[in-house]
Amino acid sequence: MTGALTVEYMIKNKMKIWRYFLLLLLASCATAKLLTEDEKPVFYIIGDSTVRNGDGTGSNQQWGWGSFIADYFDTSKISVRNHAIGGRSSRTFITEGRWDKIMATLKKGDYVIMQFGHNDGGALDDTARARGTIKGIGDESKEIYNPITKKNEVVYTYGYYMRKYIKETKSKGAIAIVCSPVPRDNWKDRKVNRSEGSYATWAAETAKGEGVYFIDLNDIIARRYETMGEQAVKKFFPVDHTHTNLEGARLNAEIVVAELNKLKPGGLSKYFR
Repeated sequence: MTGALTVEYMIKNKMKIWRYFLLLLLASCATAKLLTEDEKPVFYIIGDSTVRNGDGTGSNQQWGWGSFIADYFDTSKISVRNHAIGGRSSRTFITEGRWDKIMATLKKGDYVIMQFGHNDGGALDDTARARGTIKGIGDESKEIYNPITKKNEVVYTYGYYMRKYIKETKSKGAIAIVCSPVPRDNWKDRKVNRSEGSYATWAAETAKGEGVYFIDLNDIIARRYETMGEQAVKKFFPVDHTHTNLEGARLNAEIVVAELNKLKPGGLSKYFR
């Protein structure tokens, strides 16, 4: 009798029952989606205009390699956030508060890939930009008056700032990956000029000293350029000798991903498409 009543009740109220189950299903899906977004690891990219140029839309035919990295990832499993910005050095990315914003959300299992050096060679207290760092990886420092911020500032070495990124990334349980700066379109005797003895070397030494992953983009990309030849590579640099067009940026992104596949930092390769 009870069974008959139950069946009769279900028949009479089938619309109410379906609505109830539908609401349960939607609530379950919403909860699952929120958990997925919250728990997804993040691949953070930081650097200068060779990593992300302008607003990242290719204005003036200039692109950075970081704009194409997400194309290689399954973004349903990992988020890719390109925080690189043109004109910044290893120093000013920090002093402008950009690194603090990343630190506020950085968590265990995330990744930070970094490439600085192109803008570190300027004057420490230049009246137009004031973005330079002290050369090398030592502990030297110098107090200056910053004409941009109109405040006194203690400036450190390139290595000091790079170590700060690495150590603070590690402190969050995240994985740091250091890149040497991509090469410019500068040649001599059919060879691309490297940053050996300066930022490429200092990036390598800092990564080694801190025991983190390193990608020598300066040399790897230079060798690829040399196999292509100077005239073929010139098409990648329609505006100047530093910033690549879309085709050049895609090539650099392809190389970055290939090197990440070799290194497999923290099991990152499982998130590739």
